[in-house]
Amino acid sequence: MTAPARVPSFVSVIIPAYNARHLIDTQLSALAAQNYLGEFEVIVSDNCSTDGLQEHLADHPLEHALSLTVIDSSTVPGAAHARNMGIARAKGDFLAFCDADDQAHQGWLSALVEAAPGSDAVAGTVETHTLNSAEVQRWLPMPDPSERPMLFGWKPSIFSGSFGMWRTTSDALEGFDENYARGGEDNDLALRIHLAGLSLAHAPAALVSVRLRSTFGDVWRQMVKYGEADAKVYAAYVDRGIPRRPRFAVALEILRLTLTNPLLPQRVSGTSRGHWVQSSAHLVGRAIGSIRYRTYFL
Repeated sequence: MTAPARVPSFVSVIIPAYNARHLIDTQLSALAAQNYLGEFEVIVSDNCSTDGLQEHLADHPLEHALSLTVIDSSTVPGAAHARNMGIARAKGDFLAFCDADDQAHQGWLSALVEAAPGSDAVAGTVETHTLNSAEVQRWLPMPDPSERPMLFGWKPSIFSGSFGMWRTTSDALEGFDENYARGGEDNDLALRIHLAGLSLAHAPAALVSVRLRSTFGDVWRQMVKYGEADAKVYAAYVDRGIPRRPRFAVALEILRLTLTNPLLPQRVSGTSRGHWVQSSAHLVGRAIGSIRYRTYFL
């Protein structure tokens, strides 16, 4: 199925937020500086924040410039629910998504919209050098924006912090799956886009600066959660075409992690400690998810 060529009449930018009071102004300022010439609104969907986020956004200096609306989506925890509540409140025929702790590049929204005609959804891109130290960047290497990331080595993926879709696409897919309360909702949506026969454009210029976790403990917790979520998505779709993971892959990964462990000097291991932590945590998360969802995703 190919979407008809069309141009958005109005864009809604939806931001799920949780305890982002100290960071969200960077993102709001970036959205106010967009070079997009069309009309758009910004909806912040507050999901269970306890840091006074809504009070901070009340009468915000950028309220009028961004047509800013703040909604409370605390009835159900999770970014998927927060985004769905934002979709329900949105006025736009095209929906753009970014995260509260990141920073959209000036041409982000223009690039999403330019890629929208003829497509059902648009995958934006990310970079890590703007908001993170050189050391933290090494912990989680990112592909070049020109490269199209593949999910499970099978289908193009999306990053929900730099993504756009037509409202008709959201309606057809019934938005984000709120069963993915601990992550994985973007991977699930990407696979549902493909399996529904819908088209997903790639917009390298729709660039967002991502803020990475900067302590080993935070990296560990995040990547365990991501690994578990990946196993959940894999279990849900493995019988629908996802290539099965080779049984020997985990042995090779464990061997690599053993040979590059942090007890060795970095000049010997060739791997930063942060990268080792994130790789190990993701493996642990996949093991937990494999048990929980009765699949093999190691």
